[in-house]
Amino acid sequence: MEATVSDEQASPDVPATFREVFGQPEYRAIFAASLLSWVGDYLAKAAVTVLVYRESESIALSAAAFAVSYLPWLAGGPLLAALAERYPYRRVMVVCDLVRMTLMALIAVPHAPVWLILALLFATTLANPPSQAARSALMPTILSGDRLVVALSLNASAGQAAQVVGYLLGAAVAAVNPTVALLANAATFAASAVLVRWGVRDRAPAMSAAHRSHLLRETAEGFRIVFGNPVLRAIAVLVFSAMLFSIVPEGLAAAWAGERADARLGSGPAQALIMAAGPVGFILGGLLVGRAVAPVRRLALMRPLAVAAPLVLVPALLDPPPLVVALLAAACGFAVAGVLPTANGLFVRALPNGFRARAFGVMATGMQVIQGAAVLVTGLFADRFSIPVVVGVWSAAGVLLMLVAALRWPDGATVEAAVAEASRANAGEATDRDASRAAVGAHPAAGRPAPDGRPDERTAAAPR
Repeated sequence: MEATVSDEQASPDVPATFREVFGQPEYRAIFAASLLSWVGDYLAKAAVTVLVYRESESIALSAAAFAVSYLPWLAGGPLLAALAERYPYRRVMVVCDLVRMTLMALIAVPHAPVWLILALLFATTLANPPSQAARSALMPTILSGDRLVVALSLNASAGQAAQVVGYLLGAAVAAVNPTVALLANAATFAASAVLVRWGVRDRAPAMSAAHRSHLLRETAEGFRIVFGNPVLRAIAVLVFSAMLFSIVPEGLAAAWAGERADARLGSGPAQALIMAAGPVGFILGGLLVGRAVAPVRRLALMRPLAVAAPLVLVPALLDPPPLVVALLAAACGFAVAGVLPTANGLFVRALPNGFRARAFGVMATGMQVIQGAAVLVTGLFADRFSIPVVVGVWSAAGVLLMLVAALRWPDGATVEAAVAEASRANAGEATDRDASRAAVGAHPAAGRPAPDGRPDERTAAAPR
């Protein structure tokens, strides 16, 4: 992590370029693999809802097929993500891809009962937390400084683009043959596994066997470091607050479009417009802020943009037409894109290496739960009040929440102290690892089995 800090300080006024980021072969492999998986996931989401509806003729079961992908995060996201700390990140990603490939191919078997489809889909999504945690933890070992921040922005923008493309392709293919879409998703996981296996260098696990305890205890340590560190806690509050309101237009799009559709713009196109607006705004904001704004300036803009994100949705109180709603949602997505990658980059700098996957599990689970809760609560309110009033008032409350989060942001000295402490911890970890390697290499019995036939503990504990 010292390289990350020095990179940030060496060129605070010059943002990293896309050429510099894509110049790293390992990042190219991860980016391509992730993009394939994302497109395949959203394609399959659209297809499996159609498949379940055709087999069951039940809207509720079709909705359950869509929602089941969120269950692993709610049921044990941090616990599953903690597994990624115990094994080499590359191995975790490859194994998860192969598991998902196999299960997705089984879902595509014709005339499977609905209960089996839902069970296989749930089992498939259980691989998401450890895979995503491993990828998140691997990124800072490949890129440092502002290159990491730009890469995170690229990943987020690509994920949003994949959502739009995947849903459109999935709906189109599923209308003809859902099985084709599911097999295409299985193929994307196979390609992802190949790209990661031969495009990413193998590294030792973040946690050696000697440092393992109980998985529940290791998971709890992830919560403690996120919410016990004032800088990490402030970032978590900012990110969770952003998720609390930015998802609402997308979540209420169907009902909103149904109420405000007219002869010029039917409910279907209006819904698509509102749902796509947030991701499109996020893509534009991520690419523009990530590439055109200097690193130091990005940090300074993070809090104003955090306040602006809910503020631009407050005009929903005026009950605008769907086109204006889409513009408001796009502006919100743009502002959020200026917050998340920068916050993520700072989060990585202030986080000790050995906690990356677990901390990611905590953050990802919180984001999933908060987004689902926000849509659920605003949907319940929308049953009693008009959607424009609900969204406008909810967003006004978001402005107040963001103002509090911005005002309670740690001062510069606290932030720098947290980054320096993480850097020292990471440097000490690297020194211990080098010493361990040297001791194992110098020991005359290194690599040979112990007298009882088991591997020598010194060799087994040393990173490979």
